[in-house]
Amino acid sequence: MFLSAHGQNNQDQLIRLKYQDTTQTTDLAVGLWANPLPMDYDQDGDMDMIVSCTDVPFNGTFYFENISGSDSSSPLFNKPIKIGDGMRSITVSYVKGEPHVLGSGVEFQNFRRYGYTHPTGIYNTAELLDQYKERFNDWKYVDYDNDGDKDLIVGIDDWKEYGWDNAYNDKGEWTNGDLRGYLYLLINENGTFINKGKILADNQPIDVYGNPSPNMADFDNDGDLDIICGEFVDGFTWFQNIGTRENPKFTTGRQLQNELGPLKMDLEMMRPVAVDWNSNGHIDLIVGDEDGRVVFIENSGEVAQNMPVFKSPIYVQQKPDNLKFGALVTPFSVDWDDDGDEDLICGNSAGYIGFIENLDGSTLPSFAKPVYLEADGELFRIMAGENGSIQGPAERKWGYTTLTVADWDGDGLKDIIYNSIFGKMEWLKNIGPKGAPKLTKMGGVKVDWQNLPVPKPKWNWWNPQQHELVSQWRTTPYAIDWNKDGLMDLIMLDHEGYLAFYERFKKKEEFFLKPGKRIFINADDIIDNQPLRLNDREAGGSGRRKITISDWDQDGDLDLLVNSKNVEWYENVNQENGFTHFKYRGDLVSQKLAGHTTSPTIVDWDKDEKPNLLIGAEDGHFYYLPVSTDSDKIH
Repeated sequence: MFLSAHGQNNQDQLIRLKYQDTTQTTDLAVGLWANPLPMDYDQDGDMDMIVSCTDVPFNGTFYFENISGSDSSSPLFNKPIKIGDGMRSITVSYVKGEPHVLGSGVEFQNFRRYGYTHPTGIYNTAELLDQYKERFNDWKYVDYDNDGDKDLIVGIDDWKEYGWDNAYNDKGEWTNGDLRGYLYLLINENGTFINKGKILADNQPIDVYGNPSPNMADFDNDGDLDIICGEFVDGFTWFQNIGTRENPKFTTGRQLQNELGPLKMDLEMMRPVAVDWNSNGHIDLIVGDEDGRVVFIENSGEVAQNMPVFKSPIYVQQKPDNLKFGALVTPFSVDWDDDGDEDLICGNSAGYIGFIENLDGSTLPSFAKPVYLEADGELFRIMAGENGSIQGPAERKWGYTTLTVADWDGDGLKDIIYNSIFGKMEWLKNIGPKGAPKLTKMGGVKVDWQNLPVPKPKWNWWNPQQHELVSQWRTTPYAIDWNKDGLMDLIMLDHEGYLAFYERFKKKEEFFLKPGKRIFINADDIIDNQPLRLNDREAGGSGRRKITISDWDQDGDLDLLVNSKNVEWYENVNQENGFTHFKYRGDLVSQKLAGHTTSPTIVDWDKDEKPNLLIGAEDGHFYYLPVSTDSDKIH
């Protein structure tokens, strides 16, 4: 297999990495965004899992067969089988024990047999949706007034007040409005659904923090139907019915609790479904997490302070299939444990950093399940909090870690240099013995700004400290000894989106970086010596560039690989007067891997000293491009 003149592998032989050890289980998962539809799909008497996923590249609706038989307490599911495309705003409702699959204003008739191919319109969605800037709308059947027919409750969120991006004042206060999440009641009158308006709680419209994903069931076993809503972030709101089965009346919403306090998911944008999962007479929750995993939250059957008590979330298990680390995974290939083969150190959208051990060092390695790394003895995780994301407080649980691994302090041990949702370059020092890394937080990498104002993106509401390096968010800080002086430098986007060289030097026995220099030239620009700018967008659209550096074409100099719809190649075509000229050569393959972003790293699993490419995708999976290069073919 050879590269074309533009570096493209026309065979598109991307390999999605899979687990080779089939003796253990993994978390049941699809790609980015999991929308579960639990049902007995094969009608063999147990509950299977259908999951819709709308991301790129793992778009689809997938069937996970329950292969554990009668064991409903901890079921095991088979590998996913794709049964259709991914579908937004898809829900399942149970009517007299039978699942009904609904989309926006439609029911998909006999879903088990026909999938999405037989939709029947049940309501004109424009009458509800046109007044809102919505991202989620969920439609569920329920006999709201106990008259024996199917009514509808509809959850709709509204982003008009929130606005999404760049609305902090200089105190870090969000000046736009909140996310809204409303519930509507559509009563069935002789087969026609009549809009009865918003559902009230304590005489006020129910309004949760976006993505309401409503569920109406008798969660507390008192004979009437209550409501549990999700939200855009991570909590669940309980609305108790203090009326009757025929005439519901709801109290002000309260957050569901468990033995640990507020019941929360690990990530955001969760999709709860009410179902008696373990057939014990109590209505449980099956919840899709943002990173594609699915959890079981068991209803204990107990009631405390007029609210059902749910147990802590448990991730549902499947037979091992695709290697995965969350969503928007950012891998870096390195022999982390010094055993002679290349492992993976990865960031992801949730803000974790994970270690994925290479178990056998083969040409296509067997990898262990990811392990979250710790620093200072505690689980390491970056989260934006209320004002850390330029896109607002709705992103409070995201971290977007992206990293490289290098001996940053020259002590012979591998450290981790990372960026995140904050745009701060920080590092974790390895203080363990060789082969058994142990990390401690060191804060920011240090820059000697030489009495210059410390630069920052102009939309940041906060100011960096004296020696901090603050750039655009979600872009790789690539550590490399670029000038071959024995010290690790940084190459990365600067605060205005230009690719910059931050040179390392020693000052009074301490390492610093010099201010970034734009030494990388865009060889395609008609104006001579224009610096290479990889992102000219602002605020939420800034940053987002993942890079790696390698002699991709094997001509003796270092090229640049950058995220794109897969990965694009910038060839090093000239070096003079301290400047390096990069020429854009296009995407390396034609397959689209990115809806948001990809992240490249170089591997040499076959040990031929030629670069091969591993791509982390937004679905959390890893895509391998084994390339046998020939310089005559490349040029």
